Amino acid sequence: MHKLKTITLVALCFIIGLSTCLFVGCGNDENKIRLNEVTHSIFYAPLYVALNMGFFEDEGLEVSLESATGSDASMTALLSGSADIVLVGPETVVYSASTQDHPVVFGQLTQRDGSFIVSRDALDEEFNLQMLKGTTIIGGRAGGLPAMTLQYIIENAGLTIGENTSAGEVNLRTDVAFPMVGSEFETSGAEYCTLFEPTATNMQNKGSGYVVSSVGKFSGSIPYTCFATKSSFLENKSEQAEKFLRAVKRGYDYIAQQDSLTVAKALEKSFVGTSVQELQVAVEQYLSIDAWCSDPAMSEESFNTLIEIINNYSPLSSIPSYEDLVDNTIANLVA
Repeated sequence: MHKLKTITLVALCFIIGLSTCLFVGCGNDENKIRLNEVTHSIFYAPLYVALNMGFFEDEGLEVSLESATGSDASMTALLSGSADIVLVGPETVVYSASTQDHPVVFGQLTQRDGSFIVSRDALDEEFNLQMLKGTTIIGGRAGGLPAMTLQYIIENAGLTIGENTSAGEVNLRTDVAFPMVGSEFETSGAEYCTLFEPTATNMQNKGSGYVVSSVGKFSGSIPYTCFATKSSFLENKSEQAEKFLRAVKRGYDYIAQQDSLTVAKALEKSFVGTSVQELQVAVEQYLSIDAWCSDPAMSEESFNTLIEIINNYSPLSSIPSYEDLVDNTIANLVA
C-alpha cells in the first residue's frame, strides 16, 4: 500500500508539473507577444527600430510580427485570439467598442496622417486645398482613416466632394486598393493622389508626380495609429504591456537622437529591397511633419478629433467614451 501511494504521489507530481508547464509555457510564454500590424510601412519606424535594435529583448520579450491587409483584419486577429496586440487605426477600436472583452488603446505611435499629396504637374505656387476644386484625387480605401481624414480636410476647406468636377466638385476616389494607388495614378487622368513614403518620393524621382504637401499639415494632430489590446490583456499582463511600450518608446528616442542615415540603417532589416537612401528620405519626411509620438499617451482632445473625423464620414449611432476605449496608465509610466 505504501508503495502504491508513493507511485501515485510521483505520478500526481508529474501531472502537476506537466500541467504547469502547459499553462505557463514552462516559464517562457508569458513574455511572448504576438503583434499584428495593419500594414508594413516605414511610417511605423519606431516599432521596427525597437525590433531590429533588440529593445524588446532587452525587456525580456519575444515579439513576433505579422502584417495584415487592413485594420479590419488586424482587429479580427485580436478578437479571435490569434494576436495579443495590434497596431491599427483607432477607428477600428471605436467600431469594436461593443464587443465582449473589447479592445482598448494603451499607446499611440503616430500623431499625424502619414500620407503626402502628390500632384501630376509641378506647381508654381505653394499648394493649398482650394487647388483640389474641380479635380480628381485618389485617396485610401473607403472607411479607412486615410480616406476619412482626406475627406475631412477637403470638406473643412469648404469644398464639395462629388463626381461633377466641371461644377467644381472634388472627385475623391476611394475605389483603389492601397498598394495600387501609385500605379493607378500614373495610368489614370487623376490630377492628385495621396501616397506614403518612400513611394511618394520615388514617384517624384521618376518624374511621374510631384510631392506638394502632406495631409497631416491640414489635418493637424490626430491619433492616427495606435497599439490596442483586449481589456483582459491589460488586466492580466500589464507588466508585459509596459515592457512592450517601453521598448517602442526607446525606438522613438533612437530616431530622435540619431541622424537619418543611422536610423535608415537600423531599418534595413525590416525593408529588404528598399535602399538605405529611400529609407533615409522617408525618415526625414516623417520627421519633417512630426509624425511620431514622443509621448505614447492618447489625449482626450485628439480622441475627440478622431470621433469628429469618423462622424464627418458616417455618423456613429452611438459614441463610445474616451474613458472606455483609452487607458493611458502604461503610457504615462513610460513617457
